[in-house]
Amino acid sequence: MLKDEDRIFTNLYGMHDRTLAGARARGHWDGTAGIIAKGRDWIIQNMKDSGLRGRGGAGFPTGLKWSFMPKESDGRPAYLVVNADESEPGTCKDREIMRHDPHTLIEGCLIASFAMNANACYIYIRGEYIREREALQAAIDEAYDAGLLGKNAAGSGWDFDLYLHHGAGAYICGEETALLESLEGKKGMPRMKPPFPAGAGLYGCPTTVNNVESIAVVPTILRRGADWFASFGRQNNAGTKLFAVSGHVNNPCVVEEAMSITFEELIDRHCGGIRGGWDNLKAVIPGGSSVPCVRGENMRDAIMDFDALRDKGSSLGTAAVIVMDNSTDIIKAIWRLSKFYKHESCGQCTPCREGTGWMMRVMDRLVKGQAEVEEIDMLFDVTKQVEGHTICALGDAAAWPIQGLIRNFRDEIEDRIKAQQAGRISAVAAE
Repeated sequence: MLKDEDRIFTNLYGMHDRTLAGARARGHWDGTAGIIAKGRDWIIQNMKDSGLRGRGGAGFPTGLKWSFMPKESDGRPAYLVVNADESEPGTCKDREIMRHDPHTLIEGCLIASFAMNANACYIYIRGEYIREREALQAAIDEAYDAGLLGKNAAGSGWDFDLYLHHGAGAYICGEETALLESLEGKKGMPRMKPPFPAGAGLYGCPTTVNNVESIAVVPTILRRGADWFASFGRQNNAGTKLFAVSGHVNNPCVVEEAMSITFEELIDRHCGGIRGGWDNLKAVIPGGSSVPCVRGENMRDAIMDFDALRDKGSSLGTAAVIVMDNSTDIIKAIWRLSKFYKHESCGQCTPCREGTGWMMRVMDRLVKGQAEVEEIDMLFDVTKQVEGHTICALGDAAAWPIQGLIRNFRDEIEDRIKAQQAGRISAVAAE
């Protein structure tokens, strides 16, 4: 159970003042120049020691990612890019930060950019986030007016500019290299790696792309100490985390909790339990729509962190927990996700361009029971041909929900096909 004094996001629900004055009253922008004065190496070492892993889904160690940036400039500028293109279905945590606690993010941008020798940072916000963009831009303007951004930012001696860039609502632009292409004014299509962004990213310059939550927690970690942050969660799964719980719970919510909380405690404490009780739980997608679902009975004792959910055959992802009770048509739910990925594929890689449409059409027939039982294995085989054979992870994201469905609910798919076939046979007999 996370105590209130350990919460990093002190205005997650917008109950308090989100302006600069309100943020300062809650302890943000406190001694920022002092943190920067301790130098790059100190900041990066503390981020490594804190055990923070990227909050955008992949869970890559943040301090390690920062350390890939060149120590000395070769004449090219360096950039920090913040990925606020929160397009993963079920995920709605970063928008709460930008709406209600924007100064945590802005201060984090300044400190992180300094640590990576970057004098400019771009926040790429998704096209649908209109009000969030307004709130964030107002906060950036306030910070400029107060001297916290711009020349000699926050009195640190570091010149720093922060730009907010509005996307146009493409899911693929949440992938870091597609985001960079879009920022440069090109089509949002992923780039081949290498070169990785730390070597040649935005405009061919050294760049790091981080998630909103990953950057927003930085100032508090450095103020309170790496050991404090590392004290939450299990080994290698440190810190506090925003969980966005939606679906068939009594009170859907976004809540900050310690990592490695059990699924049962998360649901009972913050969401008022499963709709219709725990026996009514059918399946859970624990990390946003691109991770495989887990059967309800296997999920109850699950520990909500990167490693434990991997052992369950799924992933923590963005910690967008989608809960489904027994009223859910699970085959139709996964079909809907495959339709989404087909629509959002950029079409650059053949396995993804062709495979997503093929998988969706087979799923469509499975929903109606109009397939043969042999097609289940064929569909699984196709997901394996898409997974891991594309430039970016969208192919994996399209394949994994279907793999999770077949692994966990194969009996339901078969029953539906058999029922449909029995109906067809009896209809023929009636003629």
